[in-house]
Formats: sequence, C-alpha cells, structure tokens
Amino acid sequence: MYAMERQEAIERQLATDGRVSVVELADRFEVTTETVRRDLAQLELSGALRRVHGGAVKTERASTSERPLTERLQRHSAAKSAIGDRALDALGDDFRGSVFLDAGTTTAAVATALSPRLGAGGIEVVTHALTLAHALASVPNAALTLIGGRVRGLTAAAVGADTVRAIEGMRADVAFVGTNGVSAGFGLSTPDPDEAAVKRAIVTSARRVVVVADAEKHDRELLVGFAPLSAIDVLVTDATPGPELAAALADADVEVWIA
Repeated sequence: MYAMERQEAIERQLATDGRVSVVELADRFEVTTETVRRDLAQLELSGALRRVHGGAVKTERASTSERPLTERLQRHSAAKSAIGDRALDALGDDFRGSVFLDAGTTTAAVATALSPRLGAGGIEVVTHALTLAHALASVPNAALTLIGGRVRGLTAAAVGADTVRAIEGMRADVAFVGTNGVSAGFGLSTPDPDEAAVKRAIVTSARRVVVVADAEKHDRELLVGFAPLSAIDVLVTDATPGPELAAALADADVEVWIA
C-alpha cells in the first residue's frame, strides 16, 4: 500500500472513530510504527489531524475545541434523549429534595424528562443555565432557582467567581453534570477554565453526582480537568465505554448505566 493510500485510510478511520493509535495502524497496514508516525506527521501538516501521545485525533477534537450550543443541540439528539430518561432513575419515583442541573445539551435532556414531575411539588431545581431555566420556568408550580453571574455566550451559562461562590454555598441532593470529555487518566474535562470552575463547584457541593455524556465524549481529554472519576457516582451514557475507560470507572467505583 502506498503512503497516500494509507493516509486516506487513516483519514477515513478518523472520520469514523475520532482518533487513531500508532500501534493499531502499524498492525493494520503491516508497516513499522515509524512509518505510521511519518504518515501522521504529513496529515498534521495538511490540517487533517492533531497528533497526541500514542496516536492522533481529529482537529475538531483539540483540547480547546467547543461547538456552539445551537450546533450541539442537533448532535446525537436521540441518544441524549435516551440518556435524559435513564438518568432520572437516579431520583426514583418518590424522590423529594434538591436537584442541580449543569449547563449543556445532555443535561437539557434530563430537564425535559424531569419537567412533568415538577408541577407536583417536592423537587427544587437549581441551575446556572439560562436555557434550562427558561424552559423549566414555564412549568406551572415548578420550584426553580437560577444562579446568576457573567453569561458565557457559547453555552448560555452563568460563570465567574460569584457563580462559583453561590454554588459552593449549596448542598444539592443530586447533581446532573455534563462534560466534554471523560477519560481513564484525566477524568472529566472541558475546554473553558470558567466553565470548569463552575462544574468543579457543582461536583464538590452535591451529595450525589450523576454525569450524563454520550459516547462521543468517551476517551476525550479537553484542556481543563474539573473532577476525577472517583468524584462521581454514576455515568449515564449511550454505549459501553472501551476497555481502558471501563476498567478505570470500575476501579473508581462508578456505576455505568447504558441508556
């Protein structure tokens, strides 16, 4: 196989899987790892990928990349809806208490699933996400607290020192937290330091932490880590994590629920 053919095959695998491994590619193409690294270097120069330790990822998976909220709402919507429904098992039928909803499109699916239960009373919802608060405010008799702060336009969420301070003064019974990446070595991560500070405060303050993340987030490592795997209780996702991540979650005593 010529170098151009290998590189085209690597690009196709990246489009499907989002990342490639040097060792796996060497086995697949029956070439040396040095040959694969040269292929990856050439593809990086063309902007097709970004090299990382042991392999490469798509350029859009860089540690600071983040899609706008409007675009993320259209991605994996069915999976996110299923995750939102499954995540409510963390509350049970007779739950009474406080729920913190993190900003994000998957937590928005949790909010959608939760909204029919809010009118009956007994559940206090807290959020710093403007879009979630706006949607839940239309539910008659819903008990809702919106935490303010500087609004980050990309996620329509309040961030900053005042937001973090307000969250630190709370103790929600259950927090549903979104993440841009969940990996064995780095835990939970997100591209923006201000978002990370808010998420860290949510995780630290809640009695129980339920992370909701579709399979696209598996094995991703973004710029800022905000919680180790040991800080969460449940991961609700739409596909079984790979062997390395699954082992790390088991070691951290995290329950994995597949929607």
